[in-house]
Formats: sequence, structure tokens, C-alpha cells
Amino acid sequence: MKTKLLTATALLSVSISAQSAIATFDDLTLAPESFFAPQTATTFSSGDASFVHNYNDFGGGCCWNGFTYSNTTDTTTAGFANQYSAITGAGVNGSANYGVSNPGFTPSRVDFTAATFVNGAYFTNTTYTFLAVRDGNDGNATPFVKGPFTTGDFLTLTVNGLDASGSAVSTLDISLASGANILDSWLWSDMSSLGAVYGLEFTMSSSDNGSFGMNTPAYFAIDDLTTVSAVPVPAAVWLFLSGIIGLAGVARKR
Repeated sequence: MKTKLLTATALLSVSISAQSAIATFDDLTLAPESFFAPQTATTFSSGDASFVHNYNDFGGGCCWNGFTYSNTTDTTTAGFANQYSAITGAGVNGSANYGVSNPGFTPSRVDFTAATFVNGAYFTNTTYTFLAVRDGNDGNATPFVKGPFTTGDFLTLTVNGLDASGSAVSTLDISLASGANILDSWLWSDMSSLGAVYGLEFTMSSSDNGSFGMNTPAYFAIDDLTTVSAVPVPAAVWLFLSGIIGLAGVARKR
């Protein structure tokens, strides 16, 4: 009976998953010290993930939100002009490219072509956000943001798992800053609790808010988003597994 149960488990495992994919952003071409900044709404793909880039022309080449990708390395310049740099100055393990997101106007979104299990991803702050939170320096002569974060302050990234209709079915929070503890390295976040999803939606919240919403620059960096495509379990496998489990139950009663 033990052998049969192991066989059933193996069959179920094979039926529900396929080969994993990693969105490294290094499969996307960039010149050194540059970033992807089309002045139009579009999408780009890395691994099995499709990243949504939004653009609204309010004048002067402004403004984008959603996702882009970058390989800029500036970890010291404060302000909006340095909005595309991760505070690490590079991707995970020193790779060139990484993703940057600005869920400012609307939530940032990642789409998958089928139900997908998200193992996790690496996250960190951008230089713009990090210096604003750590030093109260947003690049303005008179800072718009609150001074250095202290006890009780926070910056949180919220990830929602989406079903096929685009509705949120699961959620998790990732801390980018808590008091004076501000993320300045790549942090692996396990996202498996989201379950099988068709997309991800990212929003941010902060303890520093004003009449127009969040004062803290709403940016984060992401790299190595790791996914496993879900495959519907064939009815025959479910029937087989159910039968084996039933037999096991009978055996235990004897």
C-alpha cells in the first residue's frame, strides 16, 4: 500500500507542475547605465511573466507607472531624476539588469498566460525611495517627504494574487522599511502562499502621507521572479488517487 501511495503522489506531482521559469530581466537588451522608458503604454516579458508598463503624457515626458527595467548603478543621488536605480547598484548576485516598479497612479501588474505558482522573488528599495526614507532627502531644496523614518514608521509592499478574471484571491505584505530598519539589499520573499494565480498586483503603503496620498516615493526594485506553470490535473489521476486513498483508509481499519 505504501508503494501505491508513493506512486499516486508522484503522478499528482507531475500532473500539477511544469518546469520553472525565472524573470531575470537579463534577457532584455539595454545599453550600459540605461533603462527602458517608452513614452507609450506597452508590455515586456521576461521568463514566463508579462510586465505592464503604463504611460500618461501630462507634458514634459511625464509620466509612467507600472513596470520597467534598468541597469543603472547610482546609489548616492537623491531625487526623481534617479528614479530608475536600485539601492544595491546591481541586480541579484551582481547581474546587470533588474526590474523597477512605480505603482503610483494604479497598481503595478504582472500577467501570466495560465494558472501559475509563484515561488518568490527578490525585492529591494530604489535609491530614490531609500534616501527619502533614511535621510528625508527627496532631491528637493525643501523636502516634500518626512524626515528620517523613526519608530512606528513603515513602508510596505503588498502583493495580490489574481484569478482569471483579475480579482484578488490572495495577498501578502513585504516590509521595505520599518522604523530605521530600511531594506538596502536584495531580500528573497517566499510568495508560494499566494497559490495558483493568473497575475500579480502590487501596491505600496507608507506612514508618511499627505492630502494627495503617499509622500514616500512609491518605487521598488524586483529581480529573479521565479514561477512554475500549473497544469490542470486530469480527471483520471484524481480518480486513481481517490481510489488509493480509499484503499489506504480501509487498510488502516483492519
